[in-house]
Amino acid sequence: MTRIALVHATPAAVDPIKAAFAEAWPEPDLVNLLDDSLSRDRALTPELTDGIFSRFDALGRYAVSFGADAILFTCSAFGPAIERVARSVGIPVLKPNEAMFAEAIAAGGPIGMLATFEPSIASMAEEFEQQAIQAGTQAKLKSVLVPRAMAALLAGRREEHDALVAEAAPQLTGCDAIMLAQFSMAPAASRLRGQTRVPVLTSPDSAVAALKKKLGSTQA
Repeated sequence: MTRIALVHATPAAVDPIKAAFAEAWPEPDLVNLLDDSLSRDRALTPELTDGIFSRFDALGRYAVSFGADAILFTCSAFGPAIERVARSVGIPVLKPNEAMFAEAIAAGGPIGMLATFEPSIASMAEEFEQQAIQAGTQAKLKSVLVPRAMAALLAGRREEHDALVAEAAPQLTGCDAIMLAQFSMAPAASRLRGQTRVPVLTSPDSAVAALKKKLGSTQA
């Protein structure tokens, strides 16, 4: 059986990725690794510290130690640390938004992104630009922060979180697609799809599809 390590920096990311796997690819053995101090520590520093890099290295080694066939990181503010893990382990490593970015870039034109965790925006914008260049497209990204949404979610107010995300979407009028930056935002997608005609992409759905394409044929 395919075993996939899911590495989380916030508990809010756990249920959305579990739901995405349950709907699109329920067969793998999922192992959840959660260190919610990572998101708190990341919010306190403008750059990734050596300590954070080392902690990601350790998480990558641990995933390999229990036989993971792939690692999916669900935390969107740690791109360079995840890239270092990918270079150091011998199994596929997927950044949280890598697959979603690929789908959005394929749509072409201006792409909108709603985010609820401000420290993730700069690194995600850089990653998007790099992927667009590699794909040879002119896709441009417009990012909008949804203030107070993450705090509402962490306080258990999912309905308020989703409403705030939906209220921010009109700021992305004119975009060819809208991405939801954080895994924890995925449940808000259905509300957005009811108010816009452009595709609404979520990182959990895109990541599961990409992993299934890469690993699905190897299942025992």
